Amino acid sequence: MSRPAPTVDSTSAATGQLSPTPSQTVGPFYGYALPFTGGGDLAPPGHPEAFTLHGRVTDGAGEPVPDALVEVWQPGPDGSRAGAPGSLRRNPVTGETVGRDSVRFTGFGRVPTDADGHYSVRTLPPGGAPYLALIVFARGLLHHLHTRAYLPELTDPETEPLLASLEPRRRATLLTTPAAAPAPHGPPVRRFDIRLQDDGVHEETVFLAFD
Repeated sequence: MSRPAPTVDSTSAATGQLSPTPSQTVGPFYGYALPFTGGGDLAPPGHPEAFTLHGRVTDGAGEPVPDALVEVWQPGPDGSRAGAPGSLRRNPVTGETVGRDSVRFTGFGRVPTDADGHYSVRTLPPGGAPYLALIVFARGLLHHLHTRAYLPELTDPETEPLLASLEPRRRATLLTTPAAAPAPHGPPVRRFDIRLQDDGVHEETVFLAFD
């Protein structure tokens, strides 16, 4: 996509500086370079405490957003926020991205949505926080969106400060819901859908602003 040349007013011309221009939609180019091998595997395979978090990203018409990116940030089960290297590990010989080492929990994940707007990550329960922090990048967004996927079993929605400040129908957009395991004795599964706008039936997901 070509970018228009910045505009210059008389004052800017005199000082040799360009005037600031509004933000522009860039993309969707998220599928290039940003996704990486094992991006949704925060937890090592077979970890006894692992669970799957999945859902769909939908737009204001309730249609799937097939080219969004969802990032997950969280502390480890012990509450540590230091994470571990390995999210974008590269082959030292070829330079190719090879992803996770399948051993350590890194506290970070990044996954693209598929044609149905679906995303999925495998992770561990966060320690010291009752939620996973999610960041959404999608077409038409000038700035990424922040939200939280709360695990009700780790908190009381009536007393947790953010949840308690919301009316019930808005609060519900931040709560994960249980789903059936994909296979007998498989890891627990939690559902968290992200709605970028109210579609007339479903509430828009609550998004957070940070100063």
